[in-house]
Amino acid sequence: MFRIRENEIADALTTADLWQIMLKEVPPIAAEYFIGGAGSLNTLKSNVLAFQQVTLAPSGAIKHKKIETKTKIFGQELSVPFFTAPVGSLRTLWPMGDAVVSQVAGEFGTATTLSTLSMTPMEKVAEASSGPKWLQLYLCGGVETAKRGIKRAKDAGFSALVLTIDTAVSGDRIAHARMKPMDAVSSIFSGPRKIARAIHKVKLAPQMIPRTGWLWRHFNDGGMLPFVNVTNERGEPMPYAGIGEQLASSAVTWSDLPWVKEAWGDQPLIVKGVHCAEDALKAEELGATGVIFSNHGGRQLGQAIPSLQIVAEAMPKLHAAGSKLDCAMDGGVRSGLDVLVGLSYGLKAVGLGRVVAGGLGAGGHMGTSRAFELVKEDLIRSMELLGVQNISQIHNQGEKLRRESMVLGTAHLPEFYF
Repeated sequence: MFRIRENEIADALTTADLWQIMLKEVPPIAAEYFIGGAGSLNTLKSNVLAFQQVTLAPSGAIKHKKIETKTKIFGQELSVPFFTAPVGSLRTLWPMGDAVVSQVAGEFGTATTLSTLSMTPMEKVAEASSGPKWLQLYLCGGVETAKRGIKRAKDAGFSALVLTIDTAVSGDRIAHARMKPMDAVSSIFSGPRKIARAIHKVKLAPQMIPRTGWLWRHFNDGGMLPFVNVTNERGEPMPYAGIGEQLASSAVTWSDLPWVKEAWGDQPLIVKGVHCAEDALKAEELGATGVIFSNHGGRQLGQAIPSLQIVAEAMPKLHAAGSKLDCAMDGGVRSGLDVLVGLSYGLKAVGLGRVVAGGLGAGGHMGTSRAFELVKEDLIRSMELLGVQNISQIHNQGEKLRRESMVLGTAHLPEFYF
């Protein structure tokens, strides 16, 4: 009934193009969850800026017959060195959004990471993909609730558990709070502020009227659904409310790793939200297979250092310590060239978060596929231009490929989009 913007998606030349299409399709009250960050957005913007400021020195007169993008991370083969980072509430962007993303990841031979805060049953997400499926874990609801989720994931065929450690409390996402999203989704017939909530809903009409396609898809998909993968002892899912309170009451500490590892078993346990080499080594000591360096996309601590800077500081220390960890990162990755830069520090792969959300919101399967295509094409082109044939060569030549920029300031850099 409501056609997606097929021509615009097909003509998109960058992931920023897809992001702009997503903003036209998804109303601001829903899109802001994926747009925003903590505080004044310093970390969010710095994540992107850190990549933009890297300069590279290609080797000339080199032409390879074939470029190989395969990598191995957490004991699993990926056809491309990027995977989908966990992003909550993807179903507000597109019907069964997490399953759509999982399907596309499988088609590209890579892994999808399902957020705990998903509205799509993990079994449906697992069924959608032929590639590896990883579950990102929050301890919402406490230990027993988490153990139920872990068992479901094992039964569904998930092959790695990604434990997030950087949510002692929810970040101060000011722009999101000002929009009063819970007023938009809550009933006007119960609870306090009934009149204020009713007025707020009416004020949203100008956002919705130009986006009837999104509105039709959203309500045909069930509207604002609960977090179906977080269930209590009666099998009831966690409502779409109180996320910040849940995270604060279930913050992960190092003492949680032993029981999480025991519950998960012998498959890879990954610690996400690592900001320094010392924490990475602590995770390894407690049995982690790998770590994902991440500042939560700039959504937690407003002045956290950029993810790429975390990587640049931590990787030499891990190497010096003889660490056996497989390492990845997310935050600020917007292109295939960004992927290459991340790999040049010794990472095995990088996660795509907002890039995936932008593609999904722009047009479901077609938009997400286009996002993956753009990143893969740019990665292959960048590898050819740098004179490297495979991921091992990027690792071996990483320090040689990078140069410190002699250009001061940011006026020469592209406009910040997302």
